Amino acid sequence: MTPSTRPVSRNADPARPFRVGLIGYGLAGSAFHAPLIATTPGLRLDAVVTANPDRRAQLHREHPDARAVDTPEQLLADPDALDLVVIASPNRTHVPLARAAMEAGLATVVDKPLAATAAEALELCELAESHGTLLTVFQNRRWDGDFLTAARLVREGALGRVHRFESRFERFRPKPKPGWRELADPAEVGGTLYDLGSHLVDQALALFGPVETVYAEIDVRRDGAVVDDDAFLALTHADGTRSHLWTSAVTPLVGPRLRVLGDRAGYVKSGMDPQEADLRAGRRPDGTAPWGADDPASYGTLGTDETAAPLPTDPGDYPAFYAGVAAALADPGTPPPVDPRDAVATLAVLEAARASAATGTAVRLG
Repeated sequence: MTPSTRPVSRNADPARPFRVGLIGYGLAGSAFHAPLIATTPGLRLDAVVTANPDRRAQLHREHPDARAVDTPEQLLADPDALDLVVIASPNRTHVPLARAAMEAGLATVVDKPLAATAAEALELCELAESHGTLLTVFQNRRWDGDFLTAARLVREGALGRVHRFESRFERFRPKPKPGWRELADPAEVGGTLYDLGSHLVDQALALFGPVETVYAEIDVRRDGAVVDDDAFLALTHADGTRSHLWTSAVTPLVGPRLRVLGDRAGYVKSGMDPQEADLRAGRRPDGTAPWGADDPASYGTLGTDETAAPLPTDPGDYPAFYAGVAAALADPGTPPPVDPRDAVATLAVLEAARASAATGTAVRLG
């Protein structure tokens, strides 16, 4: 998005926080978006769309100042009461709700994936540009401590010329759980490829840029499963770097979270960033305690077989996303924390991965 196309802030009073309406209070809304919004200076969680009585009770306990709203239509009926809409509802709703929010003139955050297809994502980007409206995508894994550390090492040249990037989001869930992510209808945008694969591809593109070819193996492994639960992607970037990406629900012994290999040194890191577990446990980045710090026992290793040594992990920083949103709302010249056109590129890779797995051959992009 071109920041100059956006109008000045809707907020005429710089002392007033930007009012946020959150659509969805399931795991994404309650554990990720709501606590990050509520602890970001300059933002106020004003309204949450959920008709579920249990989730309404949870909302009242966790955010007593936020009003509950039954439907997205009710939320958007009075756009002057809000400055920002955050869409954390099931994937099938992302495109219609984002379109409705932007047509109401509201800045919009959409949880990943932005859309089911690159074409739909591009349409949303063009709609945002034509309306002069902020649009961004919640790619929070860009602020995982392990990824921030790897990105810094690449940026500083500590690894030399990187030739291979390996990245995994693996877990062991041998039985499918009820929910829309396990439904076969393509409109649901379920399965692990579009769920965790959206993070893996986004990180690879953020580190090494555009992709020229995609090869993928995508499978349904679990008894009773009807959507993909095991995927491997091999990407060849325009700069020659190769990214090997794994996402799986059937991995009883997980591999390293990251391995980055250059012609001078490598970096390998195991274990997950602690921020998701902390948020799900009810801890908040409110300044009362350090946030995003990795357990020293989980630090990665930097060097070669002869020189390898532990490397402290840079602190994770999920709060940076909404701090970036607040900055972009306050100053239309400030770019959003995630360019929505990055999501278009990610979805193009995921679509190519599906095509590759169907044919057993590599697919060339562009």
